[in-house]
Amino acid sequence: MALKPEPTAPFHSVQYALRVLETVSRHGGGVSDVQIAREAGLPVAHLSPLLLMLRREGYVEQVSDGAYVIGDSLVLLGSGATRREALQAKLQETLGELRDSVGAAVYISRYIDGEVRITQFADGPLTPKVHEWVDFRSAAHASAVGKCLLTQLDLDGRRDHLSRHKIARLTSRTITSEKVLFSKLDSQPPTVPVLDLQEYAVGTVCAAVPLTAGSSVGCLALSLPIEHAHRLRAAADTLNRRAAPVVLSLAI
Repeated sequence: MALKPEPTAPFHSVQYALRVLETVSRHGGGVSDVQIAREAGLPVAHLSPLLLMLRREGYVEQVSDGAYVIGDSLVLLGSGATRREALQAKLQETLGELRDSVGAAVYISRYIDGEVRITQFADGPLTPKVHEWVDFRSAAHASAVGKCLLTQLDLDGRRDHLSRHKIARLTSRTITSEKVLFSKLDSQPPTVPVLDLQEYAVGTVCAAVPLTAGSSVGCLALSLPIEHAHRLRAAADTLNRRAAPVVLSLAI
């Protein structure tokens, strides 16, 4: 099930979005899109979709004269002692909307202190999360989440992880050769979702895209029961396109 590279992958636009937010923040009375483009050094053609995304997510607002000002989401994320709670709430809201958009359970995973950790997820009665029958920390070689995180590590980091979490066969599709695994990780295009086609669990397919914010290693993922495998490509493409607000929240 091949997925085409997505030229608008989220991590390509987040730096531009941050420059736009910095520009808007400097102009308390509002700033036009023409001036934003000039100060941020962005072509207007690239600016328009960014402003649309930022407005949709509440990071900027457009006032009556067409100028842009900072939005409630950005104010909330900069609210001192409550920033962490505000960020988690915003991320959870975004995950819930993404779950409904792709029709699948969605997850944020981070690589923290040498371990795979699911930090937030959104599921529901019609979009159940994957049954963690083997601890995700021990299944990085098989799960979409784990493989996506491993692609972001260097060779020494990967070897260190697998020295602590030995490769094991979880299903008949699981890669059990370190050489084969590393070869697949190295050949994974950064703009194409990483797939798990029943490698972690029989009856489940998954996809994951990287979330690169600063030096942190993370990913955004979804899971579907095998009877919905025909929707995986479209869901993964949507996941890729809709990941930008998640990356942006992690980067702010």
